[in-house]
Amino acid sequence: MSRAVLSLGSNLGDRLGFLASVVTALHPVAVSSVYETKPWGVEDQPDFLNAVCVVDDPARDHWAWLRAGQELERAAGRVREQRWGPRTLDVDVVTVDGVRSTDPELLLPHPGTPTRASVLIPWLEIEPDAVLPGHGPIAALLEALPADERAGVVRTAAAPISPK
Repeated sequence: MSRAVLSLGSNLGDRLGFLASVVTALHPVAVSSVYETKPWGVEDQPDFLNAVCVVDDPARDHWAWLRAGQELERAAGRVREQRWGPRTLDVDVVTVDGVRSTDPELLLPHPGTPTRASVLIPWLEIEPDAVLPGHGPIAALLEALPADERAGVVRTAAAPISPK
């Protein structure tokens, strides 16, 4: 069985619709609420909507999850012009069955995860006991972040994106 945690983000166009497109295509077993966050890296761009989902498919390995995410990004019209720049859809593979990868195309677990409240908060919502391989419980990672970073991740009033 291949179980993955995916982090979703969008700050251009129909942000909520782009997040929902992932849920529609991949049929996750769990989906967090939608959160709004300030941009990271390149700050002169619109705010993001973020969510985390847990997907499960015995036919997919970590590479297949990466390819599925990339295909959904392409379908959403994502153009990679600037690192950390604006995007219609970003699908990051956070972790897959504890697999470790140092391949530059697919670093696992995703290297930004331990310090990104925009991933840890929604993930904690749907998996309170989750552990990030090599880093420990996500609750402890979140607690170690500065309070202002945690406060910058705000649950929206958007209806939850249903996995069904």
